[in-house]
Amino acid sequence: MTAQVTVTGLGATTPLGGDAPSTWAAMLAGESGIVSLDDDWAQELPVRIAARLRVEPTTVLDRVQARRMDRCEQVALVAAREAWADAGRPAVDPERLAVVVGTGTGGALSLLGQDDILEASGVRKVSPHTVPMLMANGPAAWISIELGAKGGAHTPVSACASGAEAIALGMDLIRLGRADVVVAGGAEACIHPLPLAGFAQAKAHSTRNDAPQEASRPFDTGRDGFVIGEGAVLLVLERAEFAAARGARAHATLAGAAVTSDAHHITAAHQDGQVRAMRRALADAGLGPLDIGHIHAHATSTPLGDLVEARSIAEAVGTHPVVTATKSMTGHLFGAAGAAGALAALLAVRDGVVPPTRNLTDPDPAVGLDVVAGGPRTVRPRAALTNSFGFGGHNASLVLTAAP
Repeated sequence: MTAQVTVTGLGATTPLGGDAPSTWAAMLAGESGIVSLDDDWAQELPVRIAARLRVEPTTVLDRVQARRMDRCEQVALVAAREAWADAGRPAVDPERLAVVVGTGTGGALSLLGQDDILEASGVRKVSPHTVPMLMANGPAAWISIELGAKGGAHTPVSACASGAEAIALGMDLIRLGRADVVVAGGAEACIHPLPLAGFAQAKAHSTRNDAPQEASRPFDTGRDGFVIGEGAVLLVLERAEFAAARGARAHATLAGAAVTSDAHHITAAHQDGQVRAMRRALADAGLGPLDIGHIHAHATSTPLGDLVEARSIAEAVGTHPVVTATKSMTGHLFGAAGAAGALAALLAVRDGVVPPTRNLTDPDPAVGLDVVAGGPRTVRPRAALTNSFGFGGHNASLVLTAAP
């Protein structure tokens, strides 16, 4: 028998809010967290917009601790603390508690910042905390230390699929009997001139500098690229029997997951890999396409990527599910995007309402899906599926169902 996995804790800090409830409320309201960058370093860039955090992590964390952490580590710890508290701080054997936090770039801000200091001021000015701040496993490590988790601290690094892959790995750890509780999700913080310039040169980032809140427009004919964002989303996953024995409230059930790779191109999405991920996730959950009533799309707002995903959804699941794309509001959180998508899909199942896709004013007729726009839609899906796809051909799909 495969152990059932329930989600008992939610934590988030995003461009829409400093916690999970405020992020969800903003999603349902169709708000935007995308702003103009007024920093001096941004003024000469072709891209001068981003989705910055609504609440600074340094206002929440201890000042001394925060100074020793990269921003990616800071947001991860903030979200993990909320998720842990929301789950009721489970009393679990440390050997049966694990942490899995995915990220795309890890401590990129610290790496780039300390390199600037080295070049300008020499070795003696470089922080002694540089390596712990830049390492990609930093977020998982800090959370494991905070919670006393001795069952493993893992770090999937699979570009924009990292957060979803982390949740899938967390589910596997429970199913394999290696953990009773896993804190899993994703974190990212890399709003910096180098990534912005790189994405601009690759023609992947929106250049709607004069209208930041209209820049991210998944499935719209006017889409011209994604908008970089920052944040973290962490979930507490538990073996259902363990959660029930301690009387924990379950937000939803993590029913299935799948991870595939395209083996096709370093940046271009491929329909075959996406279709296989969705079909395998459904099979893992023991469900069929008609059981899926809602899909949270990866939908980053790129001209080609959105269309490839739409065709993949139609092939793997069909055109009947109600679809949304919350990157229209949060921007693209890269390594945290898959976890943010899981949060949105989970709450849609729990609350029976799907948030709208912002800026969908002229739907692309080639998409052919039922994409929610204008306002939230009341839906009672039996199950929801959420997609995450990343550079390198990484694909991850999760299936969530209502809590028993």
